Amino acid sequence: MARALASRLRLPFHEMDSLKFVGPGWATDPDFRGRVAALASTPGWVFDSYGYPEVRDLLWSHADTVIWLDYPRSVVMPRILSRSARRTLHRERIFGGNVEALADWFSADHPAWSAWSQHASRRTEIARRATDPGFAPLRVVRFRSPRRAAAWLRSV
Repeated sequence: MARALASRLRLPFHEMDSLKFVGPGWATDPDFRGRVAALASTPGWVFDSYGYPEVRDLLWSHADTVIWLDYPRSVVMPRILSRSARRTLHRERIFGGNVEALADWFSADHPAWSAWSQHASRRTEIARRATDPGFAPLRVVRFRSPRRAAAWLRSV
C-alpha cells in the first residue's frame, strides 16, 4: 500500500525496517532516529509502517495524513505467516542483508509473534493518537478491509 501510494503521489517511499536494520545479525542503525528525523523534515514522503516507538511521535508530528490499515487478525496473521514462511524457506535477503531463520520463529521479536501479541494494543494506540488534539490537524484514513483500502488506492 505505502509503496503504491508513494508512486501514485510521486513522493519518496521509505521502508522503516530498511532504515532501522542496516547490517548482518539484525544490526540497527545507531542514528536511526536522526535518519528518520531528516527524512520526516522534508516536504513530502510516505513511510510504510506504524513505526518503531522511538520514532512514532516524530512521524506523527510531521505527517499530514496517516493511512490506517486496521485489519482484523484473521487478515493480518495469514499474510504475516505466509510472508515469513516464504522468506524463511527461500532464504530471502531482507533489511541489511539479513535472512529470517527457523530459529527466529521462536523469538518474541518475530513478526508473527509480535503481530499476534500486539494487535489489540496497536489498535488501541492508533485510535488514541487519531483523536489526540496534539496531532491536529492530522488526517487519519482508516480501512478495516483490504477491499476498501484497494478501492481507495485506485481512486488516488
